[in-house]
Amino acid sequence: MNAEEIRALVRESVDEIWNKGNLAAIDKVYAADYVDHDPSSPEPTRGREGVRKFITMYHSAFPDLRISMEDMVCDGDKVVSRWVARGTHKGDLMGIAPTGKFVTTKGISVARISGGLIAEEWENYDALGMLQQLGVVPSPG
Repeated sequence: MNAEEIRALVRESVDEIWNKGNLAAIDKVYAADYVDHDPSSPEPTRGREGVRKFITMYHSAFPDLRISMEDMVCDGDKVVSRWVARGTHKGDLMGIAPTGKFVTTKGISVARISGGLIAEEWENYDALGMLQQLGVVPSPG
């Protein structure tokens, strides 16, 4: 895959799966042995079923969730994305009852592509800021 095809694959994962909720697209975007490394999660997300569960959890908590891609840089088999996620907390999120609050969270992801699919990702987003916006963790000051 060339750089533009790799960027298009990552854009498809965000637009089709995250923003539109088309979970059927997971099979054509993510590798069967996919692994996601997220320091805010106790265990890596593994496989397509892990992706389905993770996305379903966030869509249940934030039914109006939308992610906008702010920047993408591709080098070889990796693409770095800078993104912003926005949504209203209307459902349970890892034991946090719905607050009705609108949150904005920024993050960066590095995706490794193998065989035309997303095989591995490293995520880093402002999980603390999200929890502060929800009011479950106090803000400094």
